[in-house]
Amino acid sequence: MTDAAPPGAPAAAPIARVELLGRAGCHLCEQAREVVARVCGTLGVTWTERSVDDDPALLARYSDLVPVVLVDGAEHAHWRVDAATLRAALLR
Repeated sequence: MTDAAPPGAPAAAPIARVELLGRAGCHLCEQAREVVARVCGTLGVTWTERSVDDDPALLARYSDLVPVVLVDGAEHAHWRVDAATLRAALLR
């Protein structure tokens, strides 16, 4: 038995290495989105974004820290995202 998709089936989406946690109307989240998009785009790294307001567990943990950037599931930064530091983390 294999885990391969049947012929003609869509390929599974790659798992995002970077996750941006934020909320609507947050100016720091907008700034973080720009940095994450630029750095990830330059390196060809997948990323995704979620609102802490849509998940009670994320809201309880990160409400006062947004934006939060996770790299490979580990907290990398909150409030402000430094492009050079994010790039270095992704190149490790």
